This record gives sequence, structure tokens and C-alpha cells, in this order.
Amino acid sequence: MTKKETNYSAYAVIGGFIFGAGLTCGYHIARFMQKNKTIHGDEILTTVKNLFLEEGPIEGSWIELKRVPLRKFAFKTDVYYGGVSRMEEDQLTQYEFIADAHTGSILDLYRI
Repeated sequence: MTKKETNYSAYAVIGGFIFGAGLTCGYHIARFMQKNKTIHGDEILTTVKNLFLEEGPIEGSWIELKRVPLRKFAFKTDVYYGGVSRMEEDQLTQYEFIADAHTGSILDLYRI
């Protein structure tokens, strides 16, 4: 092999390594971003209000837009606290809920 000839197999190996490393990094970054993605509190409140509206009109609703860490036994997540009020039997009845900030799932709903 002369000086002007190029060893393409070495370039192919290096290129394959760089491609594989980029693919691996992209995969891990995507998993990290998906894991730390949260749902906005307004979207969760809209979902809860729609569920309550299926049973009748509501008087008011609220949600704290600041995520709060919650730890219950081995379960750790960030949550939103919120509430809905409506008339039941001519009395204003209030409900509070706790929603998971990552999935939007209602973790607890109780009447006060």
C-alpha cells in the first residue's frame, strides 16, 4: 500500500463506533427526558373537572401549580394538590385530590 492509498476499513470501524456511541447517548437522553417530564397542573385540573362535570355542575376548582414531593413507603413522586366544589343536597361540598405530576393519575380523592 502506498502513502496515497487510504485504509477505508479503519474509517469504517471508527465511523461505526461513533454512530453506535451517538445512538446509545441519544437513547439514554430520551429516557432521561421522558422520566423527568411532568404534566402541567392545568391539564390535570381540566381532567378532574371533566370527571366531576359528568355527574353534575361544579361551583369552583383550584390546583397548586407548584409540584410537591410525596413519599409514601417506598413510593416517591412529585404531586399536585387541588380541589373541586359543587352543590350536593343544597349544600356546598368540597373535594380535594392529589395527582401524580408525571402521569396525571389521581392518587387520592377525598371529601372534606
